[in-house]
Amino acid sequence: MKFKRQLTALAFAMAAGSSFAQLVVGVSYDAFQEERWKTDEAAIKAELAKSGAKYIMSDAGASTEKQLTDIDGLIAKGAKVLIILGRDKDAILPAVAKANQLKIPVIAYDRLFEAPGVTYITFDNKEVGRMTARAILSVKPKGNFAIIKGDPGDANANFLREGQGEVLAASLKSGDVKIVGEEYTAGWNPQNAQKNMEQILTKNGNKIDAVICQNDGMAGGVVAALTAKGLQGIPVSGQDGDLAALNRVALGTQTVSVWKNSADLGTAAAKAAVELGAGKPVTGAADWAGGEKKVTLKSIFLKPIPVTQANLDVVLKSGHIKKEELCKGVDASKVAVCK
Repeated sequence: MKFKRQLTALAFAMAAGSSFAQLVVGVSYDAFQEERWKTDEAAIKAELAKSGAKYIMSDAGASTEKQLTDIDGLIAKGAKVLIILGRDKDAILPAVAKANQLKIPVIAYDRLFEAPGVTYITFDNKEVGRMTARAILSVKPKGNFAIIKGDPGDANANFLREGQGEVLAASLKSGDVKIVGEEYTAGWNPQNAQKNMEQILTKNGNKIDAVICQNDGMAGGVVAALTAKGLQGIPVSGQDGDLAALNRVALGTQTVSVWKNSADLGTAAAKAAVELGAGKPVTGAADWAGGEKKVTLKSIFLKPIPVTQANLDVVLKSGHIKKEELCKGVDASKVAVCK
């Protein structure tokens, strides 16, 4: 009788343990070495810790193939929710389908991929595109423009370009602006962006008046190409709020960095993961079917902030960057926030 009671107690204990088992959230990064993902990771880990969830991660090292095996690995390690920063919007789908078969919720993080049941959490990338184009047009309303786009396999590159196109449309129609070079950039890689910019400069005899560039890392490559040709004062856009880019904004070598506060994005994704892991709907998510395949997804869109010299205090006051990093090499008499 005593033995039976012990077995019964053990059964209850095991049942309780399984009911309150720690949620494991697996995060698959496509290329973790990029600066901004460190901020995202810190926010995701901090928010998951508040809920007692466990964080595990993998880094595909810019390999589409490795990301697929990485996701298998995360599942094998017990991930019950997946947050995926997809390398390629189409190549990632077999891994998403496998997770779906295993009833593992999937969050498309920052970059879109379309599959039933996916929750998409990002910033409004069309608006980011509009913001980059507006910032450039405000300082250079006429001239020869170059456009440096992101990776062709990333839907964000096209969302950004659509937003940029909306803002540029009237100027292109009037002839005030002429696009003399436009290139996709494999892997959003700064070195590839620099090569693209060098080719555009060569093709146009260095006669470029402005560059609409789709992220900060690539903007660094663009600025390097312009500097190598002795070209100064050319407006260049970017996005992400990379620390080096914000320093370039302070220095005047980059016009704008549209800041997508990665900490907010990471926090939102982690909160969604915990809700999905508990079988609950994601708070604040709404139906959206604006992707190429028109698949209806539950989505959350956060608001970005364009950062120029005029409002650098926004990133400083938020603690996103330290003053010594922001103002390195800057003439403090010309930039108010650096005084």
